[in-house]
Amino acid sequence: MEERYPFAAVEEKWQQRWAAEGLYHVDDFDSRPKYYCLEMFPYPSGRLHMGHVRNYAIGDVVARFKTMQGYAVLHPMGWDAFGLPAENAAIKHGVHPRDWTWDNITFMRRQLKELGLSYDWRREIATCHPGYYRWTQWLFLQFYHRGLAYKKKAPVNWCPSCATVLANEQVVGGACERCKTPVTRRELEQWFLKITAYAERLLKDLEKLSGWPEKVKIMQANWIGRSEGALVHFPVVGREEKVSVFTTRPDTLYGVTYMVLAPEHPLVSKLTTPERREAVEAFVARARSMSELSRTAGEAEKEGLFTGAYCKNPLTGEEIPVYIANYVLMEYGTGAVMAVPAHDQRDFEFAKKYGLPIRVVIQPPGRELDAATMAAAYVDEGVMVNSGPFSGMPNRDGMRAVTAYLEEKGWGRHQVNYRLRDWLISRQRYWGAPIPIVYCDKCGIVPVREQDLPVLLPYAVAFKPTGESPLKDCPEFVHTACPQCGGPAKRETDTMDTFICSSWYYFRYTSPREESAPWERAKVDRWLPVDQYIGGVEHAILHLLYSRFFTKFLYDIGLVGCEEPFTNLLTQGMVLKDGAKMSKSKGNIVSPEEIMAKFGADTTRLFILFAAPPERDLEWSDQGVEGCARFLNRVWRLFNNLLPEIQGAPVPGANLVGVNRELQRLTHLTVKKVTEDVERFNFNTAVSAIMELVNGIYQFCDRVPPVDRNPGVLREAVEKLLIILAPFAPHLSEELWARLGYTESVHRQSWPTYRPDLLLQDQVEIAVQINGRVRGRIVVPAAATAAEIETVALEEPRIRQWLTGKTVAKVVTVPGKLINVVVR
Repeated sequence: MEERYPFAAVEEKWQQRWAAEGLYHVDDFDSRPKYYCLEMFPYPSGRLHMGHVRNYAIGDVVARFKTMQGYAVLHPMGWDAFGLPAENAAIKHGVHPRDWTWDNITFMRRQLKELGLSYDWRREIATCHPGYYRWTQWLFLQFYHRGLAYKKKAPVNWCPSCATVLANEQVVGGACERCKTPVTRRELEQWFLKITAYAERLLKDLEKLSGWPEKVKIMQANWIGRSEGALVHFPVVGREEKVSVFTTRPDTLYGVTYMVLAPEHPLVSKLTTPERREAVEAFVARARSMSELSRTAGEAEKEGLFTGAYCKNPLTGEEIPVYIANYVLMEYGTGAVMAVPAHDQRDFEFAKKYGLPIRVVIQPPGRELDAATMAAAYVDEGVMVNSGPFSGMPNRDGMRAVTAYLEEKGWGRHQVNYRLRDWLISRQRYWGAPIPIVYCDKCGIVPVREQDLPVLLPYAVAFKPTGESPLKDCPEFVHTACPQCGGPAKRETDTMDTFICSSWYYFRYTSPREESAPWERAKVDRWLPVDQYIGGVEHAILHLLYSRFFTKFLYDIGLVGCEEPFTNLLTQGMVLKDGAKMSKSKGNIVSPEEIMAKFGADTTRLFILFAAPPERDLEWSDQGVEGCARFLNRVWRLFNNLLPEIQGAPVPGANLVGVNRELQRLTHLTVKKVTEDVERFNFNTAVSAIMELVNGIYQFCDRVPPVDRNPGVLREAVEKLLIILAPFAPHLSEELWARLGYTESVHRQSWPTYRPDLLLQDQVEIAVQINGRVRGRIVVPAAATAAEIETVALEEPRIRQWLTGKTVAKVVTVPGKLINVVVR
């Protein structure tokens, strides 16, 4: 027998056999209970990285474990295949995005298969395939027909490097999430999905997601950003217009000393007086060129300009100046802010800078504020002052009272606002799903007919980073006939944000080749929601929020039967090297291909599962990989050494004693621990327990002569070892299982059970201390009482020598652990 595990030959052999047998194919209407296990699908960038390996190894353990527990497991894989990197590669290397993407898919598919992952490859999808994006376009039309997809001119985030628009969620720290270039603002006609119509449900239904990490739910709640307050109307002096503001602090209305409009606010041009117009227009132009973050960051300088106009505080009748300022954005609230400098730090700094009045209307308990000497705004709770009939009222009560008064007078009303903004989905790029809209001079905006989908991407397109969609320069794409009147029309040349494609792919896996609909309803109802979703926490807002939005919409229009797509969510940590995330720029990338070539797929998987709990970051360790390779070689040698002894051995009896019972007990204890650990996703401790079982079998063989060994106990230990190791090291386990003489795959075996009676220890070893220092050990029955333990300890010859000539003053016994004898 070979001394070393020949991983290359074994892995290739079993991967081919599994594929030929369709081992991981699952029928849609299998009689077993269903379990949908899904890892977030990858972007086909060309190579797997260790983060991919970790994600897919975790999912594979879960899928294999659930299969062995008796579930029909749906475990598919596909490709999130549209996006900017492909187009940038076309510009840089002169390769077409379609060719670049499909070549990468071919390469990465081979890598995934070499990892031995248990995917049903019959269900593979790619979002750039016309058979897929036809239905992406169809879903867009469902939103459009129900008024949830619309086009408007709006200030947008613009990445100069990527030459495209970004959604708010794709701007991180004022920079493009993908290329880190500082983002600027532009006004463009863009397509939006009305996700705000679902804001309250998206927030409220977070309560249903008990299987999600709390941090992810908090991140989504903060992004949705529900705030309760009042909408207040301030009449403009000398004009019919009113400035409407949303405030969460109606209790401070008596402290408003000026008004601030966003530079983009439509009232700015109307209210600005002639003598202020030139300066205001220059200010507006400057503000519009700045990114949202640079305008709103806490440390950013607050700049403003008086428009020359005044509005009236409805509660006091006081005329207050109207300013514009860089820190107010049109997209948030109403684009106007009532400034209360005494009780808002940003307003306080602005008022100090421009010499505007500061009026205290909330006094803190036990002291009195003086506006003239305040060093900062007072933002905590207190008692209302200088507030007319509300003076003396606790400000919390004042919020409700002032709002009710505004409603009574017709000056405002209670309102709930959200930080969430509608989802901007237009992209001025080629490699994405075309938006199925045409523009007709006679009919206006006209949706493409469903029977005419998909609107195909043309192949012959010039790639230049101009900021315009390359499709604009493709006349055979642009020019078309109006679906309504048949006259000449032009196609929309923007493509959809790739997050649209990934917001519904988990439904398509249930019916990947369906041509008459995006999915078959009976199959979606069978498999959805996803029972376990696995992926990086970086998708907590974008992908997960958008997917929840899509699912709720599809539920509302009767296409699916679930309101939430993912019942349980596991967000795995990153793979680090030398304390930093792996990246080309840091030169700390470890190639999965190189590790698999040197150590094999089983070792690669085992290390990445053993090195850290899945939700934590994992520090790469070459020594750790080598340690896992040594362990699998120990399993290989152990099995081959024991095979002649255990081949054909009978099932062990129920009344074993001594060393044979102890090995049987260790086997059943290990099954119990591994089962519980895998169910909790504590894969690292599960692997550790398997390693301890292997050590225990080795020790048993070393100290127990063959004549005293029960071969049935050894066979049970080895068989259970192979089954519980199978999800972690599928190739090795399969090979050894077959060598035991089994013809059915180890992966089709039932997950082993354990005997509770075997978990109880017959005897335990207890440390004996004299005055707190360990002087020996005794072995007593596991159920021994404190008195019985004391008797054995005091009669043990090795202990009695420490008691000679001394008086026992006290004995403290901790059953099962230790006994401490205090002597004088």
